[in-house]
Amino acid sequence: MTKIDQVIASGNSHATVNRDPNLQRGEFGVLDLRLTAPGVEDIEFIATEPHPRAEQLFAGAWSSCYTSALQIAASLKKVTLPSDYSVDIQVNIGQTGAAWFLGAEFTIRAPGLDKEVVEAVAHLAHQICPYSKAVHGNIEVGLNVVTA
Repeated sequence: MTKIDQVIASGNSHATVNRDPNLQRGEFGVLDLRLTAPGVEDIEFIATEPHPRAEQLFAGAWSSCYTSALQIAASLKKVTLPSDYSVDIQVNIGQTGAAWFLGAEFTIRAPGLDKEVVEAVAHLAHQICPYSKAVHGNIEVGLNVVTA
């Protein structure tokens, strides 16, 4: 697997489980997207640009799937995720020499849980998520865990 030397563009997503269907956060030329994933509540992508790039769409779709997988993984490990947990994914497109590659960086926020517990749940979620499985070994995927 080749690492990206120069990032050309990035697409970001921030996914949270929407617990208040009347809450709107997008403003000034951005919109909130409510997507669904099997077995979870509505997943909301906050403040998405009206004309997203392919990297943003991929990050958003991956976030929806991965958030669902994270809940499944937590259940399998008998871990209760905090109500304010979230998943941020940044998908980068870039070059190494003349070749073009994708890369991704995950940030999982799970306040109040031990970092090692969240990392274990996050790694299991990658084994469950079809998007993660599709890119496994093909692109570099980083993981950051925030528990504070």
